[in-house]
Amino acid sequence: MNRIDETFKRLRQKKEKALVGFVSAGDPNISQSLRLIKAMCESGVDILELGVPFSDPTSDGPVIQRSSGRALKSGVNLKAVVEMTREIREFFAHTPIILFSYYNPVLAYGNKAFYNDALAAGADGLLIVDLPPEESEEMTSEWRGNDLSLIRLIAPTTPQERMAKIAASASGFLYLISKIGVTGSDGLDTGDISEHIKRLRSVTQTPICVGFGISTPQDVAAVASHADGVVIGSAFERLIEENLENPEIVSLLAEKVRACKAATVETS
Repeated sequence: MNRIDETFKRLRQKKEKALVGFVSAGDPNISQSLRLIKAMCESGVDILELGVPFSDPTSDGPVIQRSSGRALKSGVNLKAVVEMTREIREFFAHTPIILFSYYNPVLAYGNKAFYNDALAAGADGLLIVDLPPEESEEMTSEWRGNDLSLIRLIAPTTPQERMAKIAASASGFLYLISKIGVTGSDGLDTGDISEHIKRLRSVTQTPICVGFGISTPQDVAAVASHADGVVIGSAFERLIEENLENPEIVSLLAEKVRACKAATVETS
C-alpha cells in the first residue's frame, strides 16, 4: 500500500477527511518555500501538492499565477522541485507528495527520467493539468512501472460515461473541480458539488477530493461532508502573498492550515 492509500485508510479510521494543501514550489524562493511547506505539513496537511512553476498556466487563477511567477524569478524549475521533494521527504516520511504540473516541463525533462527521479526523491503522485487520458500514453509508456500515482481531473461538465473512462485510468485519488472557472474564483455551490460527487461515486471507488474555490474552514466543512478530501491552494498562496515581508508568515500559514484541518473532522 502506497502513502496515498495509507493516508486515506488512516483518515477513514479516524473519521476525518483529507486536507490536500497546494503550494507553488519555490515561492517566493526555495529556502522560504521549504520553511512554509514544513509548517503546513506539521500543522495538518494530509497530502502535499507541490506546484511546478510554469510560465503559461491555463487553469490557475491570478493568485497562483503570481506565485508561480515569483518562483520562476527565483530560478525554480522542475529539477529544483524534484530536489525540494527529496528534502521534504527527509523530514516527513509518511506525508504523500503530489507533483502538480503542466505537461511541458515534464516533457522537456524527459518522461522516463522524470519518473525515475521523482520516485527516487520520494514523490507519490503526479497531476498534469493539460494531459487528458487520450494523450497520456506517450508519457506513461516510458514509465518503468506504476509506482507513481496518476491523479486525474474531473470537471463539473464531464459526462458520466467520460467520468468512468477518466476514473479507470486514475490512481491515488480523483480531483473533482468544484465549478467552471479557474483556481481561486468565487461561487462555491455545495449542492452542485454533492450531485457531482454522487455521479462520480457511481462509476469509481477511488477517493474523491474537491478543489477550486475552497478557502475557509466553513467551505472545508461543507465540502468535506460529501467528499473524501478537499484541496486548498489559492487561499494558502494568497496568505503567503499578503505576508511576504511579515516575519510572522510561517505562523500565520500554520494557523490557517490548522483551522482548515479541524474542519475536516466528521461531527456525526
